[in-house]
Amino acid sequence: MSEPKPASRWTLWLPLALFAGFVALVMVGLYRPADREVASAMIGKPLPEFALRAAAADRPGLSSADLADGKPRLLNIFASWCVPCAVEAPQLAALKDQGVEIAGVAIRDRPEDVAGFLARHGNPFSRIGADDRSIVQLGIGSSGVPETFVIDGQGTIRYQHIGEIRAEHLPLLRAKLKEAGL
Repeated sequence: MSEPKPASRWTLWLPLALFAGFVALVMVGLYRPADREVASAMIGKPLPEFALRAAAADRPGLSSADLADGKPRLLNIFASWCVPCAVEAPQLAALKDQGVEIAGVAIRDRPEDVAGFLARHGNPFSRIGADDRSIVQLGIGSSGVPETFVIDGQGTIRYQHIGEIRAEHLPLLRAKLKEAGL
């Protein structure tokens, strides 16, 4: 009867080498996190044509033609049921106070809910369109609320800000508006 052959050295060290490789991969991910900036496929493209009825009694509705009148502005996608939309309200008011025109699109909302939201948090919008089926929202590359777009005077999307606007985002948004011709 022959004795079993001893395992070769590399088979003994293989599990340790695999574990060390896994640890190295995790460490690289921790020290160099993924880029959190989402590049929109709609940047540089014109807004799709749309005409939305008014979402609030005291503001006119919104159409793509309104956003191509030669004046750059922000287009804010929001909803009355959106908590981050309420969080960004003071920043939108600050931008309006600095002379920035802001158009709004209310997503899947009832007029009375939009009115209540604006009464509680202020109304920085020059126009508010009601996007009851999220057709415009999806057409411009928005996947949630809130999102804000910089639209140049020809109705072309120049920048997309995903999530609520915080105070630290105001300089960037003003710079993007300036680049768009404001």
